[in-house]
Amino acid sequence: MNYETVFILTPVLSDDQMKEAVAKFQKVLTDNGADIVNTEEWGLRKLAYPIEKKSTGFYTLIEFNADPQVIRKLETAYRRDERVIRFLTFRLDKYAAEYAEKRRSLKANKANNQPAEAVKEN
Repeated sequence: MNYETVFILTPVLSDDQMKEAVAKFQKVLTDNGADIVNTEEWGLRKLAYPIEKKSTGFYTLIEFNADPQVIRKLETAYRRDERVIRFLTFRLDKYAAEYAEKRRSLKANKANNQPAEAVKEN
C-alpha cells in the first residue's frame, strides 16, 4: 500500500538534530520492511495556529510503500519522541499516488533545469 506521512518537529532543534530525527523515522520504516519512495524536507514554516506555545516548526514529508501494520509502529515512534509536535499519516488511493508521482517528476525536472538556466544567465 502507498502511504504518505507528514510530521512537524519543534523549531528549537538545530539542523543536525532535525536531520537526525528524520533519519530516525526513516529507519523505523525501513526496519519494518517499508520501501521509502520520497522524502521532502519543507524546512521551517509558520504553523496555522500555535501548538505548545510554538508558532513555527520543521515540516517533513515521507512517501513510502508498506504493510498496514507498519503504520502503528511509526505512529508509536512519533508519540514517544518529544520533538514531534504533530503528525499525520494517510493511505494514498490510486489518484493520489498518480498525483504524488507527477509532483515528484515535476520537482525533479525543475531541479535538473535550474542549473542550466543559471548557466545561461551568466
